[in-house]
Amino acid sequence: MSSPGYRPTPAAASQLNLRGAVDLSSLRRPAAPPAPPASASADGAARDGGTPNGDETSGGAGKAPLRVDATETNFQDLVQLSAQIPVLFLLWSRYAPESPAVLDAAERVVAGYAGRLVLAAADVDAFPQLAQAFQVQAVPTAVAVVKGQPVPLFQGPADDAQIKDLVEELLKVAAANGVTGSIGDTAAQGEEAEPEPLPPLHQAAIDAIEAGDYAGAAASYKQALLEQPADADAKAGLAQVELMARLENLSAPEAENLRDLAAREPDNLDAQLGVADLDVSGGHIEDAFSRIVTFIGRNFGPERETARVRLLELFEVVGTSDERVAKARQGLARVLF
Repeated sequence: MSSPGYRPTPAAASQLNLRGAVDLSSLRRPAAPPAPPASASADGAARDGGTPNGDETSGGAGKAPLRVDATETNFQDLVQLSAQIPVLFLLWSRYAPESPAVLDAAERVVAGYAGRLVLAAADVDAFPQLAQAFQVQAVPTAVAVVKGQPVPLFQGPADDAQIKDLVEELLKVAAANGVTGSIGDTAAQGEEAEPEPLPPLHQAAIDAIEAGDYAGAAASYKQALLEQPADADAKAGLAQVELMARLENLSAPEAENLRDLAAREPDNLDAQLGVADLDVSGGHIEDAFSRIVTFIGRNFGPERETARVRLLELFEVVGTSDERVAKARQGLARVLF
């Protein structure tokens, strides 16, 4: 992987947004253990991997560490922890000389927030699947996770001030979505009342997702829509699970080949839609929308309609109230009328 200079991703700075990427908590498989209380999650994550430098940064005696190693074993614990506090994944490599300095800077910044977020250091050489999960193209790369959803932060070297600015924006996004806990009070949060149960078909869809049965999840959401056509959650869930199914078996080399094909053949419908899926899953929402709108503007007939329908489905994945969706709708209207 290459290691370019500091480059905030499209979701960095003031445009950070919780929605617009695949829900990582949905990548959970039956073999993964059930989520322990949040304080135990971070503790367990540290026991699984330690830290890249062999030490732990703690919020104080007896508290869970604020920096842990992300591994395939503890990945879902960390994703589940993100429902209570943001988890900042720093993907690094021993072959990227900038990695140690960025890790140290990120650790210093995270330590200054008194447990309001956790740093998860992910060695992409030891755990390449983590790089694939985040669609990482270069290291070091920082991606936060809030409520199971990735929020791209930056790529390449970054100093304390740059990271702190992004963390400030991240915490605003987290707070806007009800994620305001800290390592010190997660135990108390764990004692709160259980949320209301999901409708049966929605719960069946979630169970199917956790079992890796995306077709079964889609069937449950479709049945929910047959019974309640105005069920917005089912509509969004169906769009998301269908996106996950399309990307499930796509390897990194295949994804790269798909991007190359789309660049060579701008009127290849399958290639353009496939790259749009990749961009949405990686948080590059505006790129995905622009790609499909451009295709629609150049093409007519059945392919145009197929692209339009896919764009509407991706609007559901991102969230129909998202400002990027509103902007893309305007672009769609311009090329259609």
